[in-house]
Amino acid sequence: MPRGNGARAASSVIAYIGLGSNLADPSAQVTQGILAIARLPETRIIAQSSFYRSAPMGPPDQPDYINAVTAIETAQTAYDLLASLQAVEARHGRARGLHWGPRTLDIDILLYGAERITGLDLTVPHPGLSERAFVLYPLYEIAPDLEIPGLGPLAGLLRRCEWRGIERLSGSAPITP
Repeated sequence: MPRGNGARAASSVIAYIGLGSNLADPSAQVTQGILAIARLPETRIIAQSSFYRSAPMGPPDQPDYINAVTAIETAQTAYDLLASLQAVEARHGRARGLHWGPRTLDIDILLYGAERITGLDLTVPHPGLSERAFVLYPLYEIAPDLEIPGLGPLAGLLRRCEWRGIERLSGSAPITP
């Protein structure tokens, strides 16, 4: 049973979305994912991080990932947004198989306003967010003063997370939809 109602906000909510890819031209996959998010109903991108390269969390015999984080303003409920993002993944050939295995496009709701949601299909804040440099560094780039519901200030989480294994890609600039 979800905590938080995941209901439509009176007007809109700010959500933070993580994107990653390590197959089929990962930078292009992340770029296309961002453009698809910008086209979602009742949604607009308000900030976007640089792209970051990181080693895979799962099996080591896979390519490095390209990751980014976007901030969106949306009037979609958390569960409607999840369905929209999963549809984008599917259009990009996302196959759900090996846990932490390679993927064409992975899109996660990191935060949905100040809500804490625990459901079968959705947990917000995203599990593991506090330990994943490939999420924390791009998130900090676009929202350094962010408070993570139940976890505290983003800056504090970042201080406890090693930079090791992450590279900010020079020349990666925000994508204008």
